Amino acid sequence: MSLQFADKLPTRPRIVISESEHARLLALADKAEKRAPDIAEFLSDELSRAEIVRDTEFDPNIVRMGSRVTYLDETTGRTRTVTLVYPDEANIAENRISILTPIGAALIGLSPSQSIEWPQPDGRVGTIKVLEVQNDPVPAANEETK
Repeated sequence: MSLQFADKLPTRPRIVISESEHARLLALADKAEKRAPDIAEFLSDELSRAEIVRDTEFDPNIVRMGSRVTYLDETTGRTRTVTLVYPDEANIAENRISILTPIGAALIGLSPSQSIEWPQPDGRVGTIKVLEVQNDPVPAANEETK
């Protein structure tokens, strides 16, 4: 599967990623370059075009690591709910999808009603649309005490 289709894609939707996740995901993509070069390249490409925001300003309606995402596969008409996770936490039987999969890399940074084309394992290009994003509350930063 060659993911060098990014140049052929229409305008892709705006994506937003928190500072801390952006740094960790870039490192992960770099580390995966030898093992899974196509997916690493696709993830790196998505990260390079992302708007990066401070963790404290991150919108809870945007897909981030750990998000539960309901999406529509516009190619098949199938709706699916998955959790986006790091590779060592992936488990397809539990609908825990790795960021180092084409669908995982496509979902990161999207918000409800956004659609994106993504490379399917058989080489075709599919389209997914995010329907709902659920994130656990982010703990508030500890405030200094006097």
